[in-house]
Amino acid sequence: MKISDHITYKEATRSNTADRLGIDNEPNSYEKTNMTNIALNVFEPLREWVGGPIKINSFFRSKNLNKAIGGSYRSQHCEGRAMDLDDTHGYKTNAEMFNYIKDNLNFDQLIWEFGNDENPNWVHVSYVSEDQNRNRCLKAQRTNGITTYSII
Repeated sequence: MKISDHITYKEATRSNTADRLGIDNEPNSYEKTNMTNIALNVFEPLREWVGGPIKINSFFRSKNLNKAIGGSYRSQHCEGRAMDLDDTHGYKTNAEMFNYIKDNLNFDQLIWEFGNDENPNWVHVSYVSEDQNRNRCLKAQRTNGITTYSII
């Protein structure tokens, strides 16, 4: 089963933590619809621009899985509306993907996740709907174990 041309259902729902702890990480039909929306409106156009594979670090997370990993109780991952992307395959950097999304795609929230001023460790992007997206850009930083977000 596929979420989109380049995302399998298994890739979208896989989690080592869920496997290790026996946590159910199966999305319902509403969450699957949201997953398809972000895949078609953000991931697929980004992948076409990148010209090759993009690693998805995290996509759908059930509420129990999200709690187990210490995620925000408001995480859009729990609704199938967010994904964390990484440049592991080397076609484009995380910074290049961040800037492409910011400048070319409609999104709800885009976060430069940690890293440095040159490149984030990964890119978080979410999508709600064409007319409800906020196009909000943030930078996550960790100081003394505390994560803070600034608008960029």
